[in-house]
Amino acid sequence: MSHYDFIIIGTGIGGGTLAYALKNSGAKVLLLERGDFIPQEDENWDIDAVIKQKRYQAKEKWFDDATGRAFQPGTYYNVGGNSKMYGAAFPRFRKEDFEATEHPEGLSPAWPIGYDELEPYYAEAEKIYLVHGITGQDPTEPYRSSPFPYPELELEPYYFDLSERLKGAGYHPFSIPVGVDWREGGKCIRCATCDGFPCKLLAKGDADACCVRPATQDPNIKLETHTLARKLLTNASGKKIIGLEVEQNGENKTLHADTYIVACGATNSTALLLRSANAQYPEGLANSSGLVGRNYMAHINSTLIALDPKRQNTNIFNKTLAINDFYFGSDTYKHPMGNLQVMGKLQAAGYLRRGKPHLSEAESQEMARHSADIWVMSEDLPDPSNRVLLGSEGSIRVRREFKGVGSHQKLMEHAQTMLRTIGFKDMVSEFMPIETNSHQCGTLCFGVDPETSVLDPYCKTWDLDNLYVVDASFFPSSTALNPALTIAAQALRVADQLKGTLGS
Repeated sequence: MSHYDFIIIGTGIGGGTLAYALKNSGAKVLLLERGDFIPQEDENWDIDAVIKQKRYQAKEKWFDDATGRAFQPGTYYNVGGNSKMYGAAFPRFRKEDFEATEHPEGLSPAWPIGYDELEPYYAEAEKIYLVHGITGQDPTEPYRSSPFPYPELELEPYYFDLSERLKGAGYHPFSIPVGVDWREGGKCIRCATCDGFPCKLLAKGDADACCVRPATQDPNIKLETHTLARKLLTNASGKKIIGLEVEQNGENKTLHADTYIVACGATNSTALLLRSANAQYPEGLANSSGLVGRNYMAHINSTLIALDPKRQNTNIFNKTLAINDFYFGSDTYKHPMGNLQVMGKLQAAGYLRRGKPHLSEAESQEMARHSADIWVMSEDLPDPSNRVLLGSEGSIRVRREFKGVGSHQKLMEHAQTMLRTIGFKDMVSEFMPIETNSHQCGTLCFGVDPETSVLDPYCKTWDLDNLYVVDASFFPSSTALNPALTIAAQALRVADQLKGTLGS
């Protein structure tokens, strides 16, 4: 096949979900991935291979534009993208997240669509990604038109006890909506190597297992790996994409379709548009607004390891509990602060040792057996100065000044007070630097005005008639929740729009 209805660049949550939504539609689809499938191998579950050796992490270097320092980004080039390594948390954004909200350090802008428009697609995405959850526990949750497709995951003893103590102190812990194949006869075994590891059993709700593999059962949907998108080509008027230059297994070629969908992640989607600059778009493709690459966000994150020598954490599958009591503020701090959620247990010893460098590895591992391990996540506010740029020889440069740190510090204080209230005394925290970019978003935001946004409400570029972007680049704000379900829901919404263009 030499010509396609759609070329989708990227196989993560955005691109993978879109391909899944187009199966059985009759559309001829080419799905491109710069990497390959992560092999199902023993190293998938090996702590040394995954965490220390970074076996699956992208080997390239990005640069901190403020300092020039090179760093290895927390990103992954493989079928399924970053979703192969995440903790499969699938919260819906709150209804208020789609509305403009004032923060002490700036404005979290309104989205061009509301919760109501995404709600049915949230429900559909939860089914695709095998999401387990329960309503009525989280006081901030938005309304639902249907229950979760699968019941919540049972809390193991340590976090069941923690949850009960938090409830006794007046807090509202709830079961994180998690995407795993924990159905009757399902593949999940609730192992310790879920959050931060690829699943050897393909039992995690990731874009590879849930979308790409089912989509490519349709003979009209073709996947090509080891294919790096280099440049999008336009016609003479600059209103239409007419080709995509790629490097495939060391060979350069040009691919053709009626419509092109970019889903490389907020940083690499931006890099592709900037690399595609031409006479019509000297500052980068689709950049008449000057906003391509700007408003880069990636959440403001810290880890909080709370120690209680009296209680031993024997849990295996940890990522089951979260707290939103401070999401919209508190009695003493009237501004949004963010979300607290338990993280995978196997990283705790490493964070402890960095916070207490005098500890031996054995000592830090022993202390981690008596800890609650919390991911502290706050909204990263958009700022046009925070941006993705191209450096020499096409290198990626990221300019980022964390915006929202004051509210993040307040969230950390509230979390520590909460944990002390129920008996924890010793705590170690660590602020996550620029390298932690797993929730990157915002560089190609959507809106209702071509002068203040790059994409329209259906994620089509304002400047080009046949170019869309369906990763988290389109987010006008980062909120303070995991982005996967919202990316998937919008990809399903865009798919409905694209199906209507077939044959036109």
